[in-house]
Amino acid sequence: MTNEELQTFISNLDSTAEFEEGPQYLNATIEASGLRKLAEELKNNDQTSFDYLFCLTGVDWPEFMTVVYHLKSTQHNHAVVIKAKTKDRENPNVDTVSDLWQTAEFHEREAYDFYGIIFNNHPDLRRIFLEDDREGWPMRKDFEDPINIIDY
Repeated sequence: MTNEELQTFISNLDSTAEFEEGPQYLNATIEASGLRKLAEELKNNDQTSFDYLFCLTGVDWPEFMTVVYHLKSTQHNHAVVIKAKTKDRENPNVDTVSDLWQTAEFHEREAYDFYGIIFNNHPDLRRIFLEDDREGWPMRKDFEDPINIIDY
C-alpha cells in the first residue's frame, strides 16, 4: 500500500486519526482508547499484514503522553507509525499489544519503567532496567534527580 492508501485505510477505521507525512513513514496520531481496535486490524487484515513491530517508545508532552509504534509488513513491504495519545499525563494508560506482536512485551515494560505508562492487560508489567523499589519515572520531563541534577 502507498502512504495515501494507508491513510485512507486508517481513516476508515478511526475517523479521528490525524496524519503527517514524515521523512520516512506515514505518521497517524490516534486516541489511546482506539489503539487496540486499530492494531488488530493492521495486523490481521490481508491488505495491511503488519506482522513486525520494530520499535515502541513513550514520549512525554506537557499535557499528555504518547506511545509510538513503528510497524512494518514484511509481506507487502510497507510501514507506518502509529502514535497513541493518552488523555491523562499523570496516569497514562494504553491497551497492550504484546499479544499481537511479541516484541512489544519488552518494549512496553521499558516504557513503563521509564515513563510510568500502564499497559492494560500486559502479562508481566514490571520494571525491566531499574530497581523494583525505584520511585518515579526518569524519562519524564518533570523528574527530579537531586544526585545527577538533570534539568530540561
